[in-house]
Amino acid sequence: MFGKAAFSGTLAVALSGGMLSLLVLPPDREPLVGRTSYLPVDLTEPFPALRDRLAAAKAGAAARQQALLNERYDLGDHPAPGVTMSGGKPVQAGVRVKLPPGMTWDRLAGLGPAAIRDRGLFPRGFLPLPHPDHPAGGMVFPHAQIEELLRQENRDLTRFDLDFDLPDRFLPEFPAPLYLTTRPDLGDVSKGRAITLDNYFELFNGIVNPKQLEGLRLLLTPFPQQQFNATDDRRSARPSRGVACFDCHANGHTNGATHLTGEQRPQSFRHRSDTPTLRGVNIQRLFGSQRALKSVEDFTEFEQRAAYFDGDPVTATRKGVNILERGSQVHDMAEFQEMLDFPPAPGLKVDGTLDPALASPAERRGQALFFGKANCASCHPAPYYTDNSMHNLRAERFYRPRLDNGAMATAEGPMKTVPLRGIKDSPPYLHDGRLLTLEDAVEFFNLVLELKLKPQEKEDLAAFLRRL
Repeated sequence: MFGKAAFSGTLAVALSGGMLSLLVLPPDREPLVGRTSYLPVDLTEPFPALRDRLAAAKAGAAARQQALLNERYDLGDHPAPGVTMSGGKPVQAGVRVKLPPGMTWDRLAGLGPAAIRDRGLFPRGFLPLPHPDHPAGGMVFPHAQIEELLRQENRDLTRFDLDFDLPDRFLPEFPAPLYLTTRPDLGDVSKGRAITLDNYFELFNGIVNPKQLEGLRLLLTPFPQQQFNATDDRRSARPSRGVACFDCHANGHTNGATHLTGEQRPQSFRHRSDTPTLRGVNIQRLFGSQRALKSVEDFTEFEQRAAYFDGDPVTATRKGVNILERGSQVHDMAEFQEMLDFPPAPGLKVDGTLDPALASPAERRGQALFFGKANCASCHPAPYYTDNSMHNLRAERFYRPRLDNGAMATAEGPMKTVPLRGIKDSPPYLHDGRLLTLEDAVEFFNLVLELKLKPQEKEDLAAFLRRL
């Protein structure tokens, strides 16, 4: 029935709920369909035993992830000379994705998708990046965020079963500056401080109106979440008040915190999700990397009702889902988010293009490539460098499905076009953070879109992106 060209997997019969079902397994025998979409609710293992068991496995999971990162990337400290984020943190430079032995980027780009796939030459760092512990999943916070919340609020976002994986040098600066569209004259309204419930009123009272101030309070208020809640099904040592929107979107930007998207099942097919910045949401029309939610109000409500609990309303009810009132609470939160501005870019004209008098020759050449040969502007038009649409890169043309540290690398579907304004402030890149630097991003798109850029052209394009 299945010819070799049409089907190369394995058939298996599974017993689920008293019924036989046919599963299709790819060559590495990972099921394409799980036994159930629901998470377990009736837990039988006492919490102390669960905690001790998972804590004992923590070091092993961290070692596996570190080995994967070292295999894929150069994780060294190589900042770009004279280039910093808006608050002064150095920007890491250079291509960090490692090539297969004996290969060069130019030779690889000349092979074409089928040859790269058939010869297994697609760089591992271009494959989907697994969660720090993909089978476990859930929200994981960088150490700087954990330490600051402990200091200010005595609230602990440490997980006893796993830690964040990427080195701090590849993350956005913390705390990040916060800019308001309504008061650009103020510059960084946070004054270099991490905004929390302890200081938000002091910082924003008299600058925003009472409705917006209430929206900010709610964005800073912790609510129960899958891994951080008051039940025995949690991953914090003590019962937790939960997490707040600004625990990931720190200062209205991002701290690089990661999670797993709630849409896909089974677990191995879920995508790692790098926290996107909230800067510039006022010019965006789609929200969520794949969900294409149509307003920031939709996104705000979705996060509380679904994303916090892996899209499972059954466990949400058990752990204490926070139902926001759409007409007031959601509206207030959205109104504050809509005021979060991109960082200043004094080198850009009002149309978003370079001021020639302030740009270097490399930046000017990079701009010409961006709007010309590289065709970046077809998806990222000025002035905000997004088309507010979805695009499917079909990167799976270059590799065969494979399982890495519990994550299935296969077709991912369409993703939203993120704005590139202020992009140097928001590493790592792509929806899952698999690209550590802008040079990695240029190499990825040069290969996947078959652009055939020359080495100097790729350097010039990265220089232009840092100027945005």
